[in-house]
Amino acid sequence: MGAVSARELAVLPVGFFEFHRRPFINYQLNRAHALGYSDRGELVTAARSIRTLRDCPDTFEVLSRRAEREGRLTNATSYLRLAEFFTPHGSPEKIDRYVRYRQLFDAAFADANVSRLDIPYENSSLPTYLHSAAEPRRGVVLLHGGFDSLIEEFFAIWQRVAAAGFDVIAFEGPGQGGARRLGGLTFDHDWEKPVRAVLDHFGHKKASLVGLSMGGYWALRAAGRESRIDRVVAWPPVYDWLHRVPPALRSATRAMLRRRHFMRASVRVRARLVPTLRFVVDQALYNIGRDDPMDVVDWFLGMNAEHLGSENVTQDVLLMSGEHDAFQPPVLTRAQAAALTAARSVAVRTFTKSEQADRHCQMGNLDLACQVLTNWLSAETGMGSRT
Repeated sequence: MGAVSARELAVLPVGFFEFHRRPFINYQLNRAHALGYSDRGELVTAARSIRTLRDCPDTFEVLSRRAEREGRLTNATSYLRLAEFFTPHGSPEKIDRYVRYRQLFDAAFADANVSRLDIPYENSSLPTYLHSAAEPRRGVVLLHGGFDSLIEEFFAIWQRVAAAGFDVIAFEGPGQGGARRLGGLTFDHDWEKPVRAVLDHFGHKKASLVGLSMGGYWALRAAGRESRIDRVVAWPPVYDWLHRVPPALRSATRAMLRRRHFMRASVRVRARLVPTLRFVVDQALYNIGRDDPMDVVDWFLGMNAEHLGSENVTQDVLLMSGEHDAFQPPVLTRAQAAALTAARSVAVRTFTKSEQADRHCQMGNLDLACQVLTNWLSAETGMGSRT
């Protein structure tokens, strides 16, 4: 079966819902719902039994197994991803759930014209999927995720890009998904290296690059150093994490961050007290293969304006942002847009609450976001504008 056309795509859910009182858990349930493979009623019921992060893995494991027994494989895949997501790194169930998730994904989308391969990289490999385009073909799009994503969970996005006429190469770089879990590759902010490996493997001389979530930073970094990338999308940008701090406070913040013993103790204490922060710290430590909380601080601060090198980006650029994005707020998008002084064109699209697309990565109205993305990818080169 070939790629489906845009008319044949199932409509994705619209709306950001209050599944759970804890914002972090609530966002993850909305993420699963927005991507189209979770049942809203089942998420509502599951959320009632969840009091803390610790309740999530078993709750969604049970839900996944029930959906699988009933032959609802897309639902089963989505729920197992939630179970895997909330399973702590180091738990014996983590890798088992990840492997079963990929197996379920393969079964659920067996007729979707998707092929998986492993691209050699350093002494390991990068998990990669090829999703062929619908006719007429318009080009090639490389797509990757961010901090804690698995590339498979974004299938609904690849599907829409392929329906618009682009061959999609969806891959995981070092530190992500199977590249970390099975291949042992830890994160590297120099994202041009995995992008180069993917382009070399397929022999493409021209492609667009889309980075989701924190992947928006790495996509721009790669574009500035890889001339085969013709168009690049940061969905949304990071630019420099210190730009979340008001300008008047940045010098004081830098000075505080240099007090490494104090910062190490502070992160440890706060992570014990705040479960969401503990989750983020543990995820980052796993991604980078370290055990010192200060390495997490250093890793995040490594995503900065100097390392990014926005002045090196000469392509057409699309920056996608949500007006109420709690993770990568619009202040980062504005700073990134201003820094792209050599880009051929810069288009900025800020999604609003009235569009139900104002949250991180537009979870709430992904059909709209994908329409904006594919329209821009399909437009004539240089048609972007600074807004």
